[in-house]
Amino acid sequence: MKYILVTGAFGGMGRPTTEALARNGFTVFALDRKVEESGKNIIPVQADITDEESVKLAFEKIKEQTEELYAVVHFAGIYMLDSLVEIDCKHFEKIFKVNLYGAFLVNRTFTPLLHSGSRIIMTTSELAPLDPLPFTGIYAVSKSALDKYAYSLRMELQLLGIYVSVLRAGAVKTDMLGASTDALTTFCANTSLYKCNAKRFRQVVDSVEAKSVAPEKISLAIIKILRKKNPSFAYAVNRNPLLRLLSLLPARLQFRIIKAILC
Repeated sequence: MKYILVTGAFGGMGRPTTEALARNGFTVFALDRKVEESGKNIIPVQADITDEESVKLAFEKIKEQTEELYAVVHFAGIYMLDSLVEIDCKHFEKIFKVNLYGAFLVNRTFTPLLHSGSRIIMTTSELAPLDPLPFTGIYAVSKSALDKYAYSLRMELQLLGIYVSVLRAGAVKTDMLGASTDALTTFCANTSLYKCNAKRFRQVVDSVEAKSVAPEKISLAIIKILRKKNPSFAYAVNRNPLLRLLSLLPARLQFRIIKAILC
């Protein structure tokens, strides 16, 4: 029997993946701040990934049932959209604590249960390897930091035979997509510096999010990575060709294009 820990297990991408893993014969420790009843091959574990004591308690609970984890799959994360000169300091701190520190804390705590052949999969973002757009900077920077952390972790854990991969998901039809829309609405209403620019930026965001994919596609990608004998570092789902093309251009040209679109 193979055990897998999934964080954010009852969220938009976590839930279908947790259920798919359970259907495919894995036993899943479904970790989240708010958990639901257990199901076949699904064991709920309540924990706050930003709280060290909470994660330690989760570790002890899981260790009572197994000494080995085949994989740790990260979905826990939050989305924010704001300008980098207007964002509240507490919000700036929070997104890094959830998106980066939380993953670090879980990995650091559960490494003793990993063994040669185990995997860690972190969900970063399509934006992680790309140049950030205006107002998505705080989210893109936090996910880029997570992506770079994952790369560094792979460099180290490969020495122990443990694989680390990132799943760079584009727009996915989950509550987070709704959260991004709500965040954009709030930003457009509250910004004092970018009123005109924010309205035009909304049109860009709406066109990107209209091409979202079902979360089940993410679960299929996760299972594919888990079954790979020698998984690659990065996997992408629903890449946006226009964003990729923009990032290939020289920085000076990118700045000019964005300014022309939003001004």
